[in-house]
Amino acid sequence: MEPSSCDTFVALPPATLGNRIIFGKNSDRPSEEVQEIVYFPASHHKPGEKVECTYIEIEQVAETYAVILSRPSWLWGAEMGANEHGVCIGNEAVWGREEIGNDEALLGMDLVRLGLERADSAEKAVSVIADLLEKHGQGGNCMESHMAFTYHNSFLIADRKEAWVLETSEKHWAAENVKEGVRNISNQLSITKVDRGHPELKDYAKNRGWWDGEKEFDFAATYSYVNTARMTAARGRYGEGYKLLKKHEGRISAETMMSILRDKESGINMEGGFMTTGSMVSILPQDPSLPCVHFFTGTPNPDRSVFKPFIFVPNITQLLKTGSPVFGPEDPVKKNPRFQTKPDRRHELYKKHESAAALMDVSKENGNEVLKQIQNLEKEKINEMEHILQSGHFDVDQAVHLFSTCVEEEIREYLPKD
Repeated sequence: MEPSSCDTFVALPPATLGNRIIFGKNSDRPSEEVQEIVYFPASHHKPGEKVECTYIEIEQVAETYAVILSRPSWLWGAEMGANEHGVCIGNEAVWGREEIGNDEALLGMDLVRLGLERADSAEKAVSVIADLLEKHGQGGNCMESHMAFTYHNSFLIADRKEAWVLETSEKHWAAENVKEGVRNISNQLSITKVDRGHPELKDYAKNRGWWDGEKEFDFAATYSYVNTARMTAARGRYGEGYKLLKKHEGRISAETMMSILRDKESGINMEGGFMTTGSMVSILPQDPSLPCVHFFTGTPNPDRSVFKPFIFVPNITQLLKTGSPVFGPEDPVKKNPRFQTKPDRRHELYKKHESAAALMDVSKENGNEVLKQIQNLEKEKINEMEHILQSGHFDVDQAVHLFSTCVEEEIREYLPKD
């Protein structure tokens, strides 16, 4: 099994319909890994308080924002998510010239969550992640296994106004500002024009003999190596993803982004030992009076999953049926040596979806009927969200239960019919 992971996309006006920014990501992970959807409310913290991330403990900040996360259920961070201020972040594994150390530090997925909890804009999230990298570094096994799977990270970060691509090599980083059009990232460094960067980014490359200091500095070309099968596969998906964005440029909607995430021919909807285990699409209206709408699947294979809507409002109900079991100090992730056993982390939606997927495989007629029903459910929810965005009005009391209610409806579609 050759590990590879993820494709993240953003489209900004004039590439989109309705003066909206559209964000999307597929999380490609080991096929047996469970991805959960969890919500954490905003919170205030005492001076000196610490926060325990996946492997290390760091200083907590005075205030953290409300977040919804799609994450591998064994870790603290997230593959992708959004916060109450309309900031969305997705990360990618990247490999380059810089050696990847074995020390446990912050995972890229921890940095996704920390960026969302601590930043009220996309540009601030760049600063938050860069500062944490400088202070704590990145590292540690990114897979729930005694087999090591380690990498550096790139991030696509968006809000209502703009997007940023942030790519890293150990503690060094480069960031590109995206104001319009389309942009995507895959498992490779891609920034050529650096709008913000680590203060020693160029000097470090020069000292390592990667850059002569005379020709124009190209971050991706300088910090990458490209002669591996992994990079070739990443370039393929990166190129195919960009072509799909360009194909729909000028009329990209949330449904367009969902169709891109479902595309199997391009490899974006990944199958096999590494597969798409969770997907996310967000609508970020540039009009601040309109709510941001975030859709999550919480189940593998977006082609057989429902994108369910979530809107940030006060007093969100806990997302019980997409949250995995919690094992506390007895979790094999917390014990040393780590990952000696692997508990059953399946949440209720995952189990019901797993049974329905098996039905689709063995009975074409029954499977097609289930697929049709969940497609109708998704379409109904997309239309409801479109009405909210067109009218500017929505029932806050209903929004409290919006995601959870849709999960219940999806589960009902998976139950055997009389």
